[in-house]
Amino acid sequence: MQDALAAPTLPDDVTTCHRMIGELLGTVREQRRENEQLRSRLDQLLRRIYGPRSERINPDQPLLFGAPPGEAPPAAPPADEPAAKASSNGRHGRRKLPKDLPRQRVEHDLTDAEKLCPCCGDARVRFGEDSRERLDYRPASLFIAEHVRPKYVCRRCAGQIVAAPAPAEAVPKCVAGPGLLAHVIVSKYADHLPLHRLEGILARHGVPLSRSTMGDWLTGCAAALAPLYLLMCDRVRQSKVIHTDDTPVTTLDRADPDGRKTGRVWVYLGDREHPYTVYDMTASRSRDGPKTFLDGFRGYLQADAFGGYDGLYAKGVTEVACWAHARRKFFDAKETAAAEAHEALARIRALYDIETRAKPLAPAERAALRQAEAAPLLASLGRWLDDRRPHALPKSPLGQAVTYATNQWPALQVYVTDGDLAIDNNAAERALRKIAVGRKNGLFFGSDAGGTTAAVLASFTETCRRHAVNPWTYLADALTKLPTHPAEQLADFLPDRWAAAHASA
Repeated sequence: MQDALAAPTLPDDVTTCHRMIGELLGTVREQRRENEQLRSRLDQLLRRIYGPRSERINPDQPLLFGAPPGEAPPAAPPADEPAAKASSNGRHGRRKLPKDLPRQRVEHDLTDAEKLCPCCGDARVRFGEDSRERLDYRPASLFIAEHVRPKYVCRRCAGQIVAAPAPAEAVPKCVAGPGLLAHVIVSKYADHLPLHRLEGILARHGVPLSRSTMGDWLTGCAAALAPLYLLMCDRVRQSKVIHTDDTPVTTLDRADPDGRKTGRVWVYLGDREHPYTVYDMTASRSRDGPKTFLDGFRGYLQADAFGGYDGLYAKGVTEVACWAHARRKFFDAKETAAAEAHEALARIRALYDIETRAKPLAPAERAALRQAEAAPLLASLGRWLDDRRPHALPKSPLGQAVTYATNQWPALQVYVTDGDLAIDNNAAERALRKIAVGRKNGLFFGSDAGGTTAAVLASFTETCRRHAVNPWTYLADALTKLPTHPAEQLADFLPDRWAAAHASA
């Protein structure tokens, strides 16, 4: 009993102890917040079961906040005056409206009778005006673009008829124009609207369009953009560093006894020189997915501990592990092994503190800072893991955290050797959140082909977001011009190059 109650061994380093105290205080605050939430939910449940059905309040309660009887309430401020003065620090108050938005002038003038002076009766002269701006909204509208091709005939030679050739279209024989196609793509893959919701939105504009029709449009757009998508994939494979991760998706499959199967969407993020985010759809989580996509790649691969990447590492790809994954496992262990887990969290926090200071530096300076400050901390953490591993139960949360970090230890140290590497793989996880939101709203892919369509089109919306490009503007322009654009100049429509060309235009 005395051994069980004995105080845990604390580190001798004062800095580590301070960080450990900070992690413990954070845990206490989190537990208090959770307790308050649970207490509130318990009170609501008890009131729902045992309390009165109506939500009555004490009739005297308003007196706590209102004016006493017999005293007039304070006058409301004039409509044109702000209710409260903006803070002088500039962090609060109303933001200025964009100057590039179209403006509509609405003038509120006096009548001719009101312009007469009440003293002498002469007409008063205009000498200025008061103006105030209001941000307004007009719902999006559909319109019909009528493409007219005049025909010409020779009066003498009746058979000599000529007309301008029909314009090339990204999706042949499609009733939708490039703007509407771009709107459906952005709504589906950037705003995560399922097609049945978009069907209702368009119906409110008076145009009934079935979700199956819009699904065919998306398939056609993906086929039209496929050469550009493949070019983006090829540029990503030329990167020095690639971030990757995957997430499960449900796909309908008639051949499966359950009528559905679990596929995978993979994301690959190129580096600064190849700034593209592309997705790839596979029918399962086999190693064939990344093996096929990353064929020929020999740089750094930042990923989780999925064994499907081992074949790539055997061929010369350098593994870079994720400290966020390692930290997450120690975080899960803090309820069962508080002292050890919080000490590990404090040590990892020290590594992230260095990254905060290294973020604005150039890659060479970042690598030098990591070698000078992070490398010694990693060596100390490695010794700490070796000391804890023999004493931690393998199946316990702490044992699993220590085992994961120990097994990944060589890859967890790689990031300090190069300033172009990141301490974690959070960039890939953030890119997959877009797929997760769409999965929650759309529930499933209709087929493997539908998943491939989603991967192609989402690659363009996410890469546009990465470059702060309006995806509708980009896609509408690409779908208009790509059918007649020279194939050897396809790179002009890569989102980053397109954005640079239009920024200088």
